[in-house]
Amino acid sequence: MGDEADLVDAIGETNRESADRVARAEAVQHWLLAALDEATDAIVVVDRIGREIVRNAPARRFDGARHGEVLAQDAVDELLHVALEGVTSQRELQLYGPPRQVLQLRSFPLRRDGEVVGAVAFTRDVSESRRVESVRRDFVANVSHELKTPIGALGLLAETMAATDDANVVQQLADRVVREADRLSRIVDDLLDLSQIEAQEAPTRAPIPVRLLVSETIDLVQAAADLADVPILVTPQPPDLELACDRRQMRSALMNLLDNAIKYSGPRQPVEIGAELVGDRVALVVRDHGIGIPTRDLERIFERFYRVDRARSRETGGTGLGLAIVRHVAQAHGGDVTVESREGEGSTFTLHVPISNGGSRAMSEAL
Repeated sequence: MGDEADLVDAIGETNRESADRVARAEAVQHWLLAALDEATDAIVVVDRIGREIVRNAPARRFDGARHGEVLAQDAVDELLHVALEGVTSQRELQLYGPPRQVLQLRSFPLRRDGEVVGAVAFTRDVSESRRVESVRRDFVANVSHELKTPIGALGLLAETMAATDDANVVQQLADRVVREADRLSRIVDDLLDLSQIEAQEAPTRAPIPVRLLVSETIDLVQAAADLADVPILVTPQPPDLELACDRRQMRSALMNLLDNAIKYSGPRQPVEIGAELVGDRVALVVRDHGIGIPTRDLERIFERFYRVDRARSRETGGTGLGLAIVRHVAQAHGGDVTVESREGEGSTFTLHVPISNGGSRAMSEAL
């Protein structure tokens, strides 16, 4: 009887240990699956006959997918088949969308005691990194092109000056040298401003009266406006309105908008600047009555070095970076910039920026 009791106890203990091992295995499996679901890569694991064992959350979007993502699932299946033959492989797949995607796929055989017992495929979305690389390449190419022109002109002018003894010609060439040097300096200054704005993800903000901000900006461009015979008009705006912003950055953005408006306006065509409250944001508005912008160019004018009229821009000394600076200042402050324009009638640029507490009070009083 005692032996039977001991046997029953032993069996019970064995069952309990087995149950514990199963529970622990299930817990580990649960943790592993949860961890895989948190991975950014899409992961698919199959056994030795190609039967799917694991598909994490990012990979589920390919299961039963339509359109371009069907190609991704086909590519994964192909790489897993190759991996089950013991071969590690990788490839890059472009899906033209929308949205356009670039996927990097890799597969590896899974071995136990030297024998292939399964395979795993990883799919990583590298669309953003490829886009950044493309932007960086384009930026370097554009910077090189923009700097090459004035540098080449300076070299040619210097050679011409060295080859002539005519004082009048030398004076004319010297004036050209000064203009090209100024242009080169403006490009470098704008590049530095743009890099500083991009690097400063959270600009230092302090309340500033909008009237003061507008007044300071007008002072910076008044000489250019007088030279072009373009009057600057300040439109009515809510009194005591304050804006929480990086003063230097916001002044730079407004200065670029005003500078553009002056350059593309004719003599005695007024440029208007003002501010208004739109919801919980301050709308800083710069309006001109100049040549306007063609509809085909409206979507691209905020790109670096993009010019609507390259010949006119070079004549007026534009660097092609001013509106890119405006856009980055707006984004750095949690806002945006919009444009409305008609050829021959002028353009209106509106810089939307969240208001400060002072601005909120002014809005309440105005209402």
